[in-house]
Amino acid sequence: MVHVPGITQRLYPRKGGGGGGGKGGGSGGEGGGTGKGSGSEGSGDGSTGSSGRSSVPLSGSTGGSNDRTITAYGKGGGSASTIPSGQLFAGRNVGGGTRDQVFGTRTYGSGYPGQPNNRGVTNLGFPFVFWPVVWGGTLGYGAAYLHDTNEYGDPNNSSRPGGPMAQTVFADKNSNNTFHLLADNTTVASLIDSVAANCSLGNTTALTPIPLNTSDPSQPRPEQAVQYYRASSVVLTLDGYNDTAALSNDSSMPDTPLPSWVDTPFLNCLNQTIGAAVPLVDAASPSSVSAVLGSPGMSLLGLIWIFVISSLVV
Repeated sequence: MVHVPGITQRLYPRKGGGGGGGKGGGSGGEGGGTGKGSGSEGSGDGSTGSSGRSSVPLSGSTGGSNDRTITAYGKGGGSASTIPSGQLFAGRNVGGGTRDQVFGTRTYGSGYPGQPNNRGVTNLGFPFVFWPVVWGGTLGYGAAYLHDTNEYGDPNNSSRPGGPMAQTVFADKNSNNTFHLLADNTTVASLIDSVAANCSLGNTTALTPIPLNTSDPSQPRPEQAVQYYRASSVVLTLDGYNDTAALSNDSSMPDTPLPSWVDTPFLNCLNQTIGAAVPLVDAASPSSVSAVLGSPGMSLLGLIWIFVISSLVV
């Protein structure tokens, strides 16, 4: 049985002093896996309080709203709305996703609140505003449910909230395990900072977002996915893992168990940190960047982070 055990640990935010405590884990029979997470609330003391947290403006198509911001370790939430006529994906629901709903499973299409058994992302809404990752180009092989570029565009689609898709490498300091994180550019940049603050990374770790090159067969593949997050808009993959169930349309096919050589503590750290820190759209977003810059408690480090993260969105 595949199991990603939950462990209790302090997660130290790097952006202005705020942050989130959380726990993530997985359980499932015969190689099936699910993740669960929760974040505690507080007031700038290492939990998810607002004091000192830095929000950044969200680029791309955000369901008709141009004033949304995102916050690492934020609670998310707010009321869901309907994308208005004339906008991309008009008529679909957008927003409302909260921190305790970010964990999916190893199945592409998981992590949608209230829809735990999705296989694929066709015609779904955007509970966290972000679009799902796409396994397009030369990566779009296997089952039909993995082929979604006609709906969401190629990974380099600049309309994607947070910018085009990117990846980064998280190498384990204590083993030869190599993980990849795939998401939009802004999310990858934010999680690099959060993971580096919490997990023991090897010197081959990529501490910058790397644009996806879908013509490169060595890129992460859908059968390497060990966890999806935030309505399948973020995925963690493991080099050397081959989950043949991911390439099948048969939803009853069990996932391949994780290899015995996986460094479980390192995977736990990645899983919990991503679950607790992955940026979420704020329930009440400032109407402009100037509102973010002028918010109470914003530290110099937070202002620097806004400049850096904004420059990374291409």
